[in-house]
This record gives sequence, structure tokens and C-alpha cells, in this order.
Amino acid sequence: MRLSSTFLSLSTAITAVLAAPSVNKRAACSSAVTIAQSENPFSGRTLHANAKYREEVETAVAAITDSSLKAKAAKVADVGSFLWLDTISTIPSFEGYLNQTSCEEIFGVVIYDLPGRDCAAKASNGELATGQLSTYKTQYIDPIVSIIKANPNIAIAAVIEPDSLPNLVTNSNLTTCQSAASEYREGVAYALKQLNLPNVAMYIDAGHGGWLGWNDNLTPGATELANAYKNAGSPSSVHGVASNVAGWNAWIKNPGEFENTPDGQYNKAQDESRYVQYFGAALSSAGMPNHFIIDTGRNAVQGLRLEWGDWCNVKGAGFGVRPTETTGNSLADAFVWVKPGGESDGTSDSSATRYDSFCGKDDAYKPSPEAGTWNQAYFEELIKNAVPSF
Repeated sequence: MRLSSTFLSLSTAITAVLAAPSVNKRAACSSAVTIAQSENPFSGRTLHANAKYREEVETAVAAITDSSLKAKAAKVADVGSFLWLDTISTIPSFEGYLNQTSCEEIFGVVIYDLPGRDCAAKASNGELATGQLSTYKTQYIDPIVSIIKANPNIAIAAVIEPDSLPNLVTNSNLTTCQSAASEYREGVAYALKQLNLPNVAMYIDAGHGGWLGWNDNLTPGATELANAYKNAGSPSSVHGVASNVAGWNAWIKNPGEFENTPDGQYNKAQDESRYVQYFGAALSSAGMPNHFIIDTGRNAVQGLRLEWGDWCNVKGAGFGVRPTETTGNSLADAFVWVKPGGESDGTSDSSATRYDSFCGKDDAYKPSPEAGTWNQAYFEELIKNAVPSF
């Protein structure tokens, strides 16, 4: 069902009253923050542990009876993570969460609501249908921009539209992706242009080494992302790309998890470190900034997937390296937690409307609820399998 713009505006206004969190505002910087494109925005800053995820974790901790596991789980609440703005209704609470950020921190936010979102997967389809680009611009991007402009003293890192442009590179044969393609490109360019603000560092989603890292995908992938960057006017707030968002790939693993398979010879980017090397070079050649942030939120355990493309609630996964600017690679600005560990990737209920077959595979955790819904048992597994341990 499509809602009228009047109804959506009214709904958003009502939600602002109901959903704005009760927070203790921390001391932001005394002057406006400016992040130069040449600098690492995470240098000297800690990724903020946002209150939304903290609330989820604290509720989960209360449900744990094992005292040792309970103590470890409590520590997860203090780990910096990204806030996902994945519907228009989440925007009114954004400023309240943002205002908890101190001057020594950087707030992570995920921009994720394109029309026809996740055109190659059912589990995380969004609220906007293709044809609703105007709604995306005026009722999603524009309000987010207004909030950020009202808070110039807070440093912000933004991941732009996970899975969108990579889907146009590798899933162009799907009717859903063909239908969404023009709005993906225009929508991403619009987001980049409007979010080009002094205190924002943007990273366009670039999938991972097992996606755009294939030899034949490196140049087309880099070209697709670079075109969005250029179509936005080459905004100075774009620092590069985000990789492994909600993913499972290792930072360094040699040989890689699938390197010795028959197809391994066709992919040089067998871990995310090599992906930074090869895709970073392709981005540079395409005329786009080539720095990376890498999601290490759930990649602690390797050898779990049956195939590289398996992405849904992988069984046996564990929390990975905590967010840090210390990566050992000059092109890798930071390891970050983008995916909130414990929130499901998709439901394992095959009768559900949003059921995706990947969530029913043998290497997917079952039972699992709808995408974005908390899965207590899976959260506890992530803690037990964490490397380093809590």
C-alpha cells in the first residue's frame, strides 16, 4: 500500500513526538567540525556506541541467566556501532541519538532506504517501491540533512546505501534490479550531493571481496561507484567505500576461505585486505577516493559458509575485532561495526512473505525472525564465538 505524501508527513510528525529518545546530551565540540577529504575521520576519534543498539543489548543481557555470559554480553553495549536509518519513521529519533556524541567520538549512521531496496533479496526489501524517488529525496534524505546541518559540531561517518550499486553490477539480469537501476543511481547521487557537509565523512557501499572482488567485477564495480560520485559533483565529503557491511569475510586470511576452490583463480581479492588493494586501485583509476572502512562486526570465525555468496544469519559466527583506526593499511581508515550483531538478516520461516531462500540454507541459523528483528539466541552465539573474546 502506498501512502500519500500528506499522510507520510503527518505520520512523521507524530512519530517525532512518540519516538524521540530520552537521552543525556553529551558535550559536543565547542566549534563546528570540519573533516578534510585528505584526513582519516576516525583518527583521534572513537566510534560512538549509539543508544539504540545499547538499549537492545541491555534488554538482551537482562534475559541471560548464565553469569559469565551475562558479564560478557554487557560489554557489547559499550562497543561503537552504526545507527541504521532504514525507514522514514526512524528519522525523528536520529537527532536524539546523535546528540549523545562527545567531541572525542564520531557517530556512525547508515543511509538505507532507496526505492526498490535490495533488489536481489527478499529479506530486506524496503518501504519504498520503485517510482517513489521523490519520496526518498524529500521525506527521507532531506530531513536527515536538516538534522545534520543543525548539529555541525558533531563528527559523522555515513555508509551510503548498502547493497545498492553492487547489485547493479552483478544482478543486472534480474527484472527487479533493472527496474530499480535508474533510481538507485539518481538516489545515491542525490544522497551524496545533499550530505556533502563539512562534518560528514561518506563511504559508498562496495559489497565485499567475494562480490565485486572477482577479477571481472573490479573495473565495472569501480566504474559504477565512481559514476555516482561524479554525478553528485565529486563531493569532498566522500572518502571512499565501505566493505563487508553485514558480511562475514576475514580481514586477512591466506589462503582465503574459498581460494582453493575451482573458481578461486578468478578472484584475486580472497580476503578484505586484498580487496582493499585491488578494488582500491580500480577506484583510483576510475577517479574516485579509494579509502575503506571494513565491517568486522561478525567475521571472527571463518570456514562456516557453504558458498561465498551465503549471507543470511551464518551459523557459528562470532563478534570480530572491535572498532579501531589501527588497521595496518594506509587505505583502510578503520575497522567498524556497521551491522548491529543480534539483529536478524532475514526470516527462516519459508511461509513468510519476505522469506529468502538464503535464510533457509544449511549454513543459516534457524529459527531466525524477520530482518532487523532481534534474535536472542543468535546474539548469545556471537558472544560465545567472539574473537577476541569479551
